[in-house]
Amino acid sequence: MGTLWYCLVAIMIAGYVILDGFDLGAGILHFCVGRTESQRRRVIKSIGPVWDGNEVWLLAGGGTLYFAFPALYASSFSGFYLPLMMVLWLLILRGVAIEFRNHLEGDLWRPFFDAIFTAASSLLAIFFGAALGNVVRGVPLDASGAFFLPLWTDFRTGKDVGILDWYTVLIGLLAFFTLAAHGAFWIALKTEDLLQHRARIVAKWAWGAIALLTAAATIATLQVQPLVLYNLTTHVWGWVFPDLALAGLIAMLIFLLRGDDLKAFLSSCAFIAGMLTSAVFGIYPYVLPSNTDPKLGLTIASAQTAPYGLSVALAWWIPGMILVVAYSVFIYRHFAGKVRLEEEGY
Repeated sequence: MGTLWYCLVAIMIAGYVILDGFDLGAGILHFCVGRTESQRRRVIKSIGPVWDGNEVWLLAGGGTLYFAFPALYASSFSGFYLPLMMVLWLLILRGVAIEFRNHLEGDLWRPFFDAIFTAASSLLAIFFGAALGNVVRGVPLDASGAFFLPLWTDFRTGKDVGILDWYTVLIGLLAFFTLAAHGAFWIALKTEDLLQHRARIVAKWAWGAIALLTAAATIATLQVQPLVLYNLTTHVWGWVFPDLALAGLIAMLIFLLRGDDLKAFLSSCAFIAGMLTSAVFGIYPYVLPSNTDPKLGLTIASAQTAPYGLSVALAWWIPGMILVVAYSVFIYRHFAGKVRLEEEGY
């Protein structure tokens, strides 16, 4: 039952990154592809009907993590207290910027909120990537399962680590360019003319950065976390996850060059899913490894709640997720097609 919930949490996190990822990517590229007010409005309008619903997946993932692995929730939310507060403020500022730019007229306010939207989206992408890097690398857990990390120390990956080091910064940069490309594919899919053309150009440049950073991150991960290579050699079927990421990466370029925006976007989704599931599979059975002593790491068995509680939670989780998925499908189908400024909304 614990392994099942481990997979369910991983699926929900992957779902959040895929869905809210193109929102963040659109924010990263807001100034880059949108040079005029009407173009920037179209960028925001492309995510307007879905961005707040996409962020619900973050809350759902956090809630699932809480009742499935309460020890992990308690340990990570105390150890990562500083970056979590920073992420919370960035999420607030990003939402405020999206809403307020359309409620306050003036040549000063709109560029101000646009800048906040871009900065918050960019920093969130980097922070989320660095968070994944911390989980894969491991944290200095003690015997009670507690830890504390400063924002940085010497940027090395030894025992005296910070939240930011060369490895977590590398993963943060990979996340930044991945979500930038993801957002570019979405903008190209939802817009036309010059805005679509610029989005495709940005996607091409971002793809090159993604390819280089993926190769570097793979080599670095095998060096920083030996458990990844052990799991891949012990459970050969686990290669399906990095293979999915590689296939998605190649398909992104193929469909981008063909001008097939929908398939390029879906390929980006496959790449993100493959990368995240590779990371989750790589550290199994740990939910939070220790970088000082492997025996101190939090595993599925040590972090999960009682089996009865997991069974009851599953009975409620299934119908709840059916409703969430049905609502998401309805919303995306209802707002399908290219965005038009003459329509109501953002």
